[in-house]
Amino acid sequence: MEFPNPWMPVRASEEAHGGRSTIAADLAALTDRLAAMGGLAETQLTNAIEALATRDTEGAERVVAGDEAIDTIETEINARAMRLLTLHAPVAADLREIVAALKISANIERIGDYAANVAKRSVIVNGLPPVLAAGGVIELGRLVRQYVQKAFDAYAERNIAKAEAVWRGDADIDALHTSVFQDLLSDMLMESDHVIACTHLMFAIKNLERIGDHATNIAETIQFLVMGTSIAERRPKRAAMPDPGGRLSMGAKTDDLMNRLGGDT
Repeated sequence: MEFPNPWMPVRASEEAHGGRSTIAADLAALTDRLAAMGGLAETQLTNAIEALATRDTEGAERVVAGDEAIDTIETEINARAMRLLTLHAPVAADLREIVAALKISANIERIGDYAANVAKRSVIVNGLPPVLAAGGVIELGRLVRQYVQKAFDAYAERNIAKAEAVWRGDADIDALHTSVFQDLLSDMLMESDHVIACTHLMFAIKNLERIGDHATNIAETIQFLVMGTSIAERRPKRAAMPDPGGRLSMGAKTDDLMNRLGGDT
């Protein structure tokens, strides 16, 4: 696939419009490619979750192999955006469209990376004895996928209400992430032969939580795109979880433990 070169001379079709293509047409093409990238990332995430739910190792491996296609589209979007800036010197709303596309494509690329990471963990977990707490991981994955889909819909529709729902929903993702982490930790403490599987699932839920963060980033970018302003409120904080028996109770503590273990970035 060839990408548009932002520095190449204008083509004949552009000369028919006074030496420049119309910015509206170029913006529409940019938006179309971003929608394709988002659709691919959403499919990757869905397939990664289902591969874990059905213990489909081949399906998980296809998700890992498919990540490159998302990276390719991001490169194309970056080239298109540079070309728009070079040809049109856009201002105001048109400039926001380009900046938003660049920011959203970067977030989608990370969503694709984390979906591939979940699939990599699934490949390992699928080869180990099943653990009951995996059900919570799947529940979290499906919740995250719903918010990712809503974020993409909000962009396509330029819908501030949907974007705000995604932004506020990040707290729900964080709360469920903490709860599932605790369940995995309990499983590890009770069943020593589950330690390896649960450790990989801990990394999987961390990747899912980060996907939720990127969906929230997209929601914030939509606010900037449509209104030209940032969301005035602070991003919702992680909810504190009950702490029966002295278990880990805050998202910050789970982050600290995962950072000590190392792993996906």
